[in-house]
Amino acid sequence: MILSCSHINKAFGTDQILSEVSFHIEDQEKAAIVGINGAGKSTLLKIIIGELPADQGDVILSKGKTLGYLAQHQDLDSARTIYDELKEVKRPIIEMEQQIRSLELQMKDASGDTLEDMLTTYSRLNHTFELENGYAWQSEITGVLKGLGFEDAEFDKQVSTLSGGQKTRVSLGKLLLSRPDIILLDEPTNHLDMESIAWLETYLLNYDGAVIIVAHDRYFLNRVVTKIVELEQGSCTVYQGNYTAYSEKKAMIRDAQMKAFFNQQQEIKHQEEVIAKLKSFNREKSIKRAESREKMLSKIEVLDKPVEIHDEMHISLEPNILSGNDVLTIRDLSKSFGTQTLFGHIDIDVRRGERVAIIGNNGTGKTTLLKLINAMLPADSGTITLGSKVHIGYYDQEHHVLHMEKTVFEEVGDAYPNLTNTQIRNILAAFLFTGDDVFKRISDLSGGERGRVSLAKLMLSEANFLILDEPTNHLDITSKEILEQALRNYTGTVLYVSHDRYFINQTATRILELTGQTFLNYIGNYDYYLEKKDVITGNAFAAENPSGTASSADTASEVKLDWKTQKEEQARVRKRQNDLKKTEDEIHALETRDAEIDGLLVQETIYTDVAKLMELNQEKADIQSRLEALYERWEKLAE
Repeated sequence: MILSCSHINKAFGTDQILSEVSFHIEDQEKAAIVGINGAGKSTLLKIIIGELPADQGDVILSKGKTLGYLAQHQDLDSARTIYDELKEVKRPIIEMEQQIRSLELQMKDASGDTLEDMLTTYSRLNHTFELENGYAWQSEITGVLKGLGFEDAEFDKQVSTLSGGQKTRVSLGKLLLSRPDIILLDEPTNHLDMESIAWLETYLLNYDGAVIIVAHDRYFLNRVVTKIVELEQGSCTVYQGNYTAYSEKKAMIRDAQMKAFFNQQQEIKHQEEVIAKLKSFNREKSIKRAESREKMLSKIEVLDKPVEIHDEMHISLEPNILSGNDVLTIRDLSKSFGTQTLFGHIDIDVRRGERVAIIGNNGTGKTTLLKLINAMLPADSGTITLGSKVHIGYYDQEHHVLHMEKTVFEEVGDAYPNLTNTQIRNILAAFLFTGDDVFKRISDLSGGERGRVSLAKLMLSEANFLILDEPTNHLDITSKEILEQALRNYTGTVLYVSHDRYFINQTATRILELTGQTFLNYIGNYDYYLEKKDVITGNAFAAENPSGTASSADTASEVKLDWKTQKEEQARVRKRQNDLKKTEDEIHALETRDAEIDGLLVQETIYTDVAKLMELNQEKADIQSRLEALYERWEKLAE
């Protein structure tokens, strides 16, 4: 055991945030702390590192072990370049190398005992230098910077000129290079693109120390952690396994608790009814038996009903009119900023009912495409055409569509003047704005709160084409799952940008990857994308590979062929689903008719009429024969 948290309690005023929180971390263990927003996850991390004092309880770190912590928000103010900032972490190694080189020069002129002492020191320093991977410190810095998404050209940028997200990545790089015994990360994936997140996953999986993560990225947690510490209503529960294992186990425990509660309530009610009945007999013997049962009932330890977590959103998205089948048509679209070309001569089609995810590295132009579609930016060339009766609902990750000077109540009320005050309050309550919260100014809200206001407006818009830019940013896991369910039930069309791979897996029917200034198409979710990525990318860019023999025509042909294969597979799946539905409907209709015949056969007017009786019996036999065939067909289709 490398770290132990024992009976941690923490309150802010009258709000008890943490109550009797206890868990431990083993050496090299990878664990996650999960819970809804406000559950106390970041507070617990700050108590572990000593930034906040606990009201009660102890944090015990094994002797000689070190902690490294990455907070959610960084404000590095350094005049150094990005490379030099990370180089500072390796300062002891660099100084050790300088000392070794200095000793090498001094030993040339030394002799006797002096030389012997120098050789001993030189040997010790060399051994330590090798253990600390001293010969590779430069490549280690470069590897971490590139892994975190920095290009060579950015290494010389001054840290003080960077954005908040870039500063967070620099801080993460410094922490990883310092190699503490326990790394504590608070939302480390917030400012990373997919490639960088995948790199960080591999880095942490191979890290020889322990890792504690607070994150809402469920795909990331599934890949990295083997223990989940859940904070709920101030209490702590520990689960072994990744996020999926935790989610399944939690659901099973909750179902068992709910079942036990209802069973006990049923038993209590039954006993109370028996007691009342016995007393109503008004006989001495019956009354004594009733009193005996009452005594037994009073000794039952009554179970509390499992608490429902109310701190979650209630989203229902539904278009008010049906759009045409062709929702979005893009032809020959290009966009550049100065000398930087984001994409050129691209064609995209989006059909009604599709949920299309746009993925790609940071800075490739994903958000720019959404702004072009919404006419917020002009295209350099090409056309963007919306289909018949298409009405857009836009969710902007920067929330530029919100008015900073308005209150939450005014933002919704002014956008939808037909709503009553009660209706507005009910809508806002579904997005966790209650009481005086509705009178907060938009400018005073956190990023997560602004996101919830934008989602509330989106729900009210009744649009049939939703365009979403990073809709899960700042949402906790519970709220993400609510949004996923709403999008899966949505009968309109969705086009969104996201780096949340779990969210994409749950919602996308198609993925467009922006890479190499063009879009590659994958007809499936994120798992399908991972499966096909190497093949489709290889086909698309084979012509750029000097060792490849494919011409551009061959490449285009292969990409078209792969596209055709995907479309055919999608058509096959759709046909199978339709056939399955038709089969189920026919089975239901025949089973209903079979039951009707059973009802008719017991009627006297029927069983005394030989002709009618024979007719119904024959129909019943035909139904049974048909059902047998349909059952077999259903089984094959369901497989």
